[in-house]
Amino acid sequence: MAIGTAWQELLKNKGIKMALFDRFVEFFSESQRITVSDFELPKFVAKINQKLPDYPHALILCTALNYAKKRGILPEDDLEFLQGKSFCVAMIDGGTSAFFTYDSAQQKFKPIAQQTADVYFKAKLSGFLQLLLRQEDPDTLFFKRHLQLEGDTELGLFIKNMLDAVEIPKIVPPGFSH
Repeated sequence: MAIGTAWQELLKNKGIKMALFDRFVEFFSESQRITVSDFELPKFVAKINQKLPDYPHALILCTALNYAKKRGILPEDDLEFLQGKSFCVAMIDGGTSAFFTYDSAQQKFKPIAQQTADVYFKAKLSGFLQLLLRQEDPDTLFFKRHLQLEGDTELGLFIKNMLDAVEIPKIVPPGFSH
């Protein structure tokens, strides 16, 4: 719990949040020129990550989702459907997972300690990067078997469609070019 608390305190500092987001935006703005090929992390990375807690990964993911929600990137109406559901984003070749939920009372995504979820999204790091950079769409990765969806299929498709509806230019704040 000490590691989770330390990460939580670190990310509460708005300066650090903005610095992390600014670095993400810089990377994302340049992503049009980046092409991610299919690759797999070395096996030792998964072995190391399996010995580390998943909480920091979930906290970072939830922080990013909450920031996207705050900026109006994620549609508010769709988030109510997520109430009480649990999610897992697992990086297969990295040996790590992020378990989280959406709490509509607090109107935010929150990491959870449980190791089961209603829906699982699993891919190698290269697959998630291709999704993030819009190099591949989820359907293509799914049919190539580079993205796995397990659990509640209706919920998984709802999330996939919600994320597909996100317009990339909305992510880049004013002052940054695409």
